[in-house]
Amino acid sequence: MKFTNFAQLLAGAALGLTMTATAALTDTTLVMSSWLPPRHPIVVGALKPWAREISDVTDGRVSVRVLAKPMGPPPAHFDIAADGIADITYGLHSFTTDDRFARSRIGQFSFIGDDAVQASKAFWNVYTDQLGAQDEHEGVKLLGLFVHGPGVLHNNIRKIETVDDISGLKIRVPGGYVADLMEDLGATTLFMSSGEVYEKLSRGVIDGVTFTYEALTAFKLTDDLKYAMRVPGGIYNTTWFVVINEDKWNEISAEDQAAIEAISGEAFAERVGAAWNAADEKAIEKIKDAGIEIHDAPAPVVDAIKTAAAAHERAWSETITEDGFDGAAALESLRDQTGVAF
Repeated sequence: MKFTNFAQLLAGAALGLTMTATAALTDTTLVMSSWLPPRHPIVVGALKPWAREISDVTDGRVSVRVLAKPMGPPPAHFDIAADGIADITYGLHSFTTDDRFARSRIGQFSFIGDDAVQASKAFWNVYTDQLGAQDEHEGVKLLGLFVHGPGVLHNNIRKIETVDDISGLKIRVPGGYVADLMEDLGATTLFMSSGEVYEKLSRGVIDGVTFTYEALTAFKLTDDLKYAMRVPGGIYNTTWFVVINEDKWNEISAEDQAAIEAISGEAFAERVGAAWNAADEKAIEKIKDAGIEIHDAPAPVVDAIKTAAAAHERAWSETITEDGFDGAAALESLRDQTGVAF
């Protein structure tokens, strides 16, 4: 009898060890490569809270470790995820120099929206529902899409009162639509990632930047700028992705995938948009305190932007029509959701 009890205890212990080992094997730790400054408002207010919530909604079965240093330069971050170098990454579509994200350009145009929550949710909805966003993100599962607050033209040379005032200015751009637009308006454009701007601006390599308000404080640019020209709905925007390696995603159970998706997509767009709105509001006060003059673009400048923007929108729409997508309808839907008349 004693032998039987001992055997049962051994069997029970073995079963417990097996179950523990199995549980350990099903737990997944995802590595996120993050290239924005660790205290950037989007990292603090959106990316890290979302990463923590993934653990909560999956009861700890899936967790995310946000790296303190990136696993490559910002423009490489889509491929870093697609190639499995990191599990999760984020970045700008315009940082990729090829045309694999052609339909994402819808969120980069002028006059998209003044509220980052509305604009980010609209971008997620329209790009995924009407423009086949997932198909353009090959090798990854698309978890988030968003835009920042309205893009602004900042410079340290002169207040923009006519289109001619833009001519000859050396302006940093993040690539994509705004690079083409600024060239149309007469500027000389230089592509560089956000982290490179401080050095180039302080050394006089560039005269100004196309940036959000919050970027001026996040990247310590307020001492080297004098003027900020705003346009209703933004002179431009940038489109961002949050993605996970496709093979890594497929290792996660269907139950946990559903839980992660519930806090991603439109919910994540709202989260990150709110963080960006709050950051812009704080930054505007610091910008004014630094003596930078924020002014509205004069009507002739706005008209010139509208003319150039309309041409780029038509060209983009014609291009994606060849792939079976209605760009004009998608743009109308986007602006209906953000409340911007164009």
